[in-house]
Amino acid sequence: MNKLLAVFEKHLVPTMEKVNRYIWVSTLKDAIMQTLPMTLLGSIFCVLTVPADLLGWTWFSNFWTPWQWTMGLLAVFIAVLVPLNYLEKRKLRRQRVAGIMASVSCFIIIVNPSIVEEGALGLAQSLLGAGGMLAAILSGIYTSLVMERFGKFTFFKEDSAIPDFVRTWFDQMLPCGLCVLATWIVVDLCGISVFNILQTIFSPIGNILQTPYGMVLYCLLLCFNYSMGISNWVFNPIFNPLLTMAIVANVEMVREGTATVETLNLCTSPALYCAYIWLGGEGCTLALNLMSLRSKSNKIKSLSRASITPSIFNINEPIVFGMIAWNPYLMIPMWLCGIILPLVMFLFTKVIPFAPIPSIAVEFWCVPFPIVTWLTTYSWNAVILVIIIFIISWLIYYPFYKAYERQEVEKERIEMESSK
Repeated sequence: MNKLLAVFEKHLVPTMEKVNRYIWVSTLKDAIMQTLPMTLLGSIFCVLTVPADLLGWTWFSNFWTPWQWTMGLLAVFIAVLVPLNYLEKRKLRRQRVAGIMASVSCFIIIVNPSIVEEGALGLAQSLLGAGGMLAAILSGIYTSLVMERFGKFTFFKEDSAIPDFVRTWFDQMLPCGLCVLATWIVVDLCGISVFNILQTIFSPIGNILQTPYGMVLYCLLLCFNYSMGISNWVFNPIFNPLLTMAIVANVEMVREGTATVETLNLCTSPALYCAYIWLGGEGCTLALNLMSLRSKSNKIKSLSRASITPSIFNINEPIVFGMIAWNPYLMIPMWLCGIILPLVMFLFTKVIPFAPIPSIAVEFWCVPFPIVTWLTTYSWNAVILVIIIFIISWLIYYPFYKAYERQEVEKERIEMESSK
């Protein structure tokens, strides 16, 4: 095991750190993170739709409209934030505003305007939200590259008498024009549906995630990567759009009355982070943190007590980086949690519909379990299931933890004797 960890430390970790520092990974990661204020606001509006829709309170305001103007505009926000972040990182601040406008224009062309009522031009609302995130990312990347290529281009000589702001207008017309014209030619004149091509490319990945095998592989990947001391933010540009589209699809199915156990998506952020699996954070570390509070090892006990407060709020970097990362005793149970717990959730939601599949787009991952489970599902059966998952995680961690504790107690005893 130690030899295997040495190989990972030598080859895998440096590679992942390079990937995490790659400018496009950090750009997309930052753009997704910067949408969180509106995403969290949309989560609140989504929860506020429950009294009218689920409880039948006809006197209670319907919050679907403000939800559409927050979560329903997610793709537009991404189309703005991708060029903003990239051009900022490339120190091309003067090109940022033009890049944003060009990106939004290209995005609108790609998602294809359609008539929503006779005589009025509009857009399908779903394409402005999570459904259009892939198109927004593509638009942002494309316009960012074009703006960067023409970052130092100018029609004018350095000694030109024309004011700088006028020169900037004319200089930025060329890259903006190229972005818009090229997208228009491809989509409208050539009839190439870029949006459908993107859906065709990425839909297999999204479909695989909704299978028990794909979901387990994804959760295991998170636990494996995290146990190496590598933050899982590196995967956000790949998986976050897919998870977001999956939960928004659930919301739409519920609104349209077509939601069933078979059609609802289970592998979503609300299901993993808010309803069932990641108690205490990725790897379900709350049980480990709690059992360590009364450890016989002073080192473990001190670390656990320092970590328990953030752990209750599902922030587990202290316990992961302080106790689990690169520790064979505790890495293995974290991996097992990534395999076993998703299967338990799948069993009791899909195979045996004991607990509901989340159909509310919430991002209250920092609210303690099982309170957040109730807010996500409004189901006591879901609370029972999360308690079962917690007990299973405790049973998984316990024997490995006791072996690790014995080792640390012995180390402390030897150190104490040698210091006398």
